[in-house]
Amino acid sequence: MNAFFKEFREFAVKGSVIDLAVGVIIGAAFGKIVDSLVKDLMMPIISRFLGGLDFTNWFFVLGKVPESYDGPVTYEALTKAGVPLFAYGNFITILINFIILAAIIFLMVRQVNRLKREMLPAAPAEPPPTPEEILLLREIRDSMKKV
Repeated sequence: MNAFFKEFREFAVKGSVIDLAVGVIIGAAFGKIVDSLVKDLMMPIISRFLGGLDFTNWFFVLGKVPESYDGPVTYEALTKAGVPLFAYGNFITILINFIILAAIIFLMVRQVNRLKREMLPAAPAEPPPTPEEILLLREIRDSMKKV
C-alpha cells in the first residue's frame, strides 16, 4: 500500500499533471469571462441591432404550463416552473459564446506559436558548396586508397 501512495505522489507532482490542473482551472475562469462577454456585452448589442430581440426568450413550450402558474412567460421563469422548453435562442447564445471562445483560443495559440518560432534559434544555414579543388583532391585520395 505504501508503494501505491509513493507512486501516486510521483505521478501527481509531475509537471504535466500540475500544468494540466492549472490549465483546467484557468480555462474554467476564462470560460466564465467569455460567457459574461457574450451574455452581458455582445448579446445586448446584437439584440439592439435586431430590434430589441432577446435570444434567451426564443423558445417553444413543449409541455403543459401548470394551470396555477401566473408568472411571466420567459425562459427563466418557465424553466423554474418545470415547463419543458425547446430553447433554441439559448442555444444560439451558447453557440455565439463557443465561436468567440474558439476564436480567442485560436488567436492565443497562434501568438504563442509565433513567439516560439522567434525564440528558437534559426535553422543553420545550408553550408556553401564544396569547392571543386577539394572535390578533385578527395577523388584522388579515394582512388589512391583503392590501389
